[in-house]
Amino acid sequence: MIRNLLSVGGFTLLSRLTGFFRDVMLAAVLGGGLVNDAFVVAFRLPNHFRAIFGEGAFNAAFVPSYSRVLETEGAREAKRFSGRMFTLMLAAQIVLLALAWAFTPFFVDLLAPGFRSDPQKFDLAVALTRITFPYLLFITLVTLQSGALNANGKFAAAAFAPVLLNVTMMAALALAWFFPNAGYAAAAGVTVSGLLQYLKLAFATRRAGIASAPLKPRWDADTKQFFKALGPAVIGSAGVQIAMFADTIISSMLPTGGPSSIYYADRIYQLPIGVIGIAAGTVLLPEMSRAISAGAPDAALRAQNRTMALTIALAAPFFVAFLTIPDLIMQAVFVRGKFTIEEAHAAARVLGAYDIGLLAIVLIASARASFQARGDTTTPMVASLAAVALNVGLKLVLYKSWGAPGLAFATALGAWINFGILVALALKRGHMQPSTVFWKVAGASLMASGVLACVAFFGEAPAFALAERAGRFVAELQLAILGLAGALAYLAAFLVAAKILRLDLSALRGARRRANPKSKQAEAGA
Repeated sequence: MIRNLLSVGGFTLLSRLTGFFRDVMLAAVLGGGLVNDAFVVAFRLPNHFRAIFGEGAFNAAFVPSYSRVLETEGAREAKRFSGRMFTLMLAAQIVLLALAWAFTPFFVDLLAPGFRSDPQKFDLAVALTRITFPYLLFITLVTLQSGALNANGKFAAAAFAPVLLNVTMMAALALAWFFPNAGYAAAAGVTVSGLLQYLKLAFATRRAGIASAPLKPRWDADTKQFFKALGPAVIGSAGVQIAMFADTIISSMLPTGGPSSIYYADRIYQLPIGVIGIAAGTVLLPEMSRAISAGAPDAALRAQNRTMALTIALAAPFFVAFLTIPDLIMQAVFVRGKFTIEEAHAAARVLGAYDIGLLAIVLIASARASFQARGDTTTPMVASLAAVALNVGLKLVLYKSWGAPGLAFATALGAWINFGILVALALKRGHMQPSTVFWKVAGASLMASGVLACVAFFGEAPAFALAERAGRFVAELQLAILGLAGALAYLAAFLVAAKILRLDLSALRGARRRANPKSKQAEAGA
């Protein structure tokens, strides 16, 4: 499992790195003004629906159902089940796309009501949204293919697919002079990337021997179980997206540049979330689902402990960096072309506010797997809706006085509420049992984070002095020097702390094995 986690994390890191270059191009070509604000909304609309009906709800219901059919009925029946789901998803997405094209101004009004005061911005957002929305159709089918591959222990292709989004958008931006403006180029790149990702995953499923042709839906026990899980999952995923909708809606009422500062801060913030949090959840859910379906809940707990411990150890350095040097990060990454230092300062304040919830967000997927692996999508739904209620309420209170950072701070607090509810209920039901190894890793990470914070606070001036000698790329070199020094300091401090706490690091490694009833004696506390 750890090998799969590192594989997914590695490809996700590649995705985030290419995404970084994509966003650098976006900032340089679009800047932080009207065109970028319109594109942010056009990009978010299909992604909100994708998170509700695709990666969020569908994955939560499909992966455990597919894994159960695979374990109990074999590969042939699993392929048929996947084919029936493919037909249903394709039909639903065609209907949704037709509605979206017909009522695009309504959707833009719903998501960004503040744009109505600027007709040019509103009209551009409508035009770009009509271009980006077909992306949703392709990416939803990609989600189904990814779920089937992951349930069969094949993670690389699905983890690599998002790289195509970034590369395609960069290629489109490079050809921006062929379009009315760079916003149209970026929007076209989004949709073309969806098609390329679909073709990539279609090839991967065929090569793995699990490709399924569309089949006529059948209302059998497996389909009933899927929809029983899908309903609460849709509501739960919608809850998270309601909070994100609120971000976009309220930020559209801020002065021009508000949506852009949130977007660019979020792009940096998403680096550890994607590389660590989402990768951990992607690997853990099918692993726990197989173990529980095979009657080995202890093996599922063992996998969860190992994954959550690694998540904390890997995410802690990002938490420290975003809290201590957000201005330097945003300047080094984005200040070039049309993106100004003032816009970097604005985005840095948003990044610092987001950071308060980072550890909760990267751990939520692993905590949610406690329930989803058992076919329970209702409990995560309840936790999500409770968190959203607080989140949206805080946004409405804070945005006028705090602006964009207030929206990010509310998101962070909502993440902790969501995570806290999931952990409390999982512990109460015995679905989560933190081990000694887990607590020792958390303790070692805390000690190492203290050392890293000292490096960030006291090393920024010396790093600047060294970087200034180069004369050019001062912020970039300063960040690189601090990053390298911080990484070495964190690693050394973690190893020393592990020795002090008598942590056996080999306990974090574990060969991936398919669970079976005989494995019940696996040690949950390892």
